[in-house]
Amino acid sequence: MDFSEVVRRRRMIRHYADKPLAPEVIERVLDSALRAPSAGFSQGWAFLALTEPADRARFWPFVPRRVEQTPTMQDAPLVVVPLAHKAAYLERYAEADKGWEDRAEARWPAPYWYIDTGMAALLMLLSAVDEGLGACFFGIMPEQLDGFRAEFGIPEEYAPIGGICVGYRAEDVPPQPARIAERRRDKEDVVHRGQWGRRG
Repeated sequence: MDFSEVVRRRRMIRHYADKPLAPEVIERVLDSALRAPSAGFSQGWAFLALTEPADRARFWPFVPRRVEQTPTMQDAPLVVVPLAHKAAYLERYAEADKGWEDRAEARWPAPYWYIDTGMAALLMLLSAVDEGLGACFFGIMPEQLDGFRAEFGIPEEYAPIGGICVGYRAEDVPPQPARIAERRRDKEDVVHRGQWGRRG
């Protein structure tokens, strides 16, 4: 699929067919995350991939609101939880070629461990579209994180940034609500050219 078409088609899909994914498709989606940019090539991320029905069943109780609102998300045959690893960045930038020996988090203009892990998540979302699949990124609420970590053995130094489900769209996916198109901000509203407030 042409890249511009992949971008145009990308949307959050919440209704899935109960249909398995070929193992090679799963691997291509996961492989795409590894091509994301990362500050200092720190690669401070990890990905919990849930492909077995029993493992996915263990996961869904940690996003109860999502299950309540759109139960067909549970039919997606792949769930990925991207995990950000801040320590990898602090360690990398303490190395000789970077020189931030004190590992101070305050030196960072933004928390790149979250930014880079988010970019890896976006590559998986785009790869799903390229494979003819649907995908959705959703949050795991703070009150659920301790239970989620314990259930799946996630080390404390890895921070879940959300979940991604991937699968074949259900045939009866409802059309995108008109309010979504109405709420989409125009480019002229968000792009400032050369100076804040200068548009066109």
